[in-house]
Amino acid sequence: MAKHFVLVSGNIGAGKTSLTKKLGERLGWETAYESVDDNPYLADFYADMRSWAFYLQIYFLGHRAKQHLALAKSEASAMIDRSIYEDAEIFARAALELGTVSDRDYGTYRQVFDLVVSLLPTPDLLIYLKASVPVLMRRIQARGRDMEGGVTEEYLSLLDKYYEEWMARFDLCPTLTIRADDLDYVHRPSHLDIVVERIQDKLAGKEEIAFPEI
Repeated sequence: MAKHFVLVSGNIGAGKTSLTKKLGERLGWETAYESVDDNPYLADFYADMRSWAFYLQIYFLGHRAKQHLALAKSEASAMIDRSIYEDAEIFARAALELGTVSDRDYGTYRQVFDLVVSLLPTPDLLIYLKASVPVLMRRIQARGRDMEGGVTEEYLSLLDKYYEEWMARFDLCPTLTIRADDLDYVHRPSHLDIVVERIQDKLAGKEEIAFPEI
């Protein structure tokens, strides 16, 4: 059986962690997750973005590069919840736009990011989970993480804009966009079946078809 290395991307609340967990269980793949509960900067960042944005980006760069390299070199198929590429293309750009990272710090970060990424193996597939901002807000509020209390619709909309721009030019590997507004792959196995089928078709190089009604 061929080995695959897949990354799951998407806005805050899109369902990346749930999908990664369910796919790992279904396919028997290794999985790795975004550092949230053990992240030493995330709570500080949400409380004071201007003071902590640069430090958070540097932390994520090291954390994700280590994950990416380890799972890409694993003998088993593997999947990671959030890609390293989003750090620069989405969140660092947002920090620059909002003024929480200075031009100087952003330039320094991009130099290091570009060097690190140039040394990493390319994934076989990037999955983009796309959900509308109102759905994202509902999911974020429902999970009730204290550190996410300051996330606003405006911030999510800015991230969404950057995701669309990034996906339009991303060409490192094949991509698969999954509209996640009405998907419930946690509680409805038929929904997970559809996602698995689409991923397997994409990895096999089959032409992408319309998402079936669910």
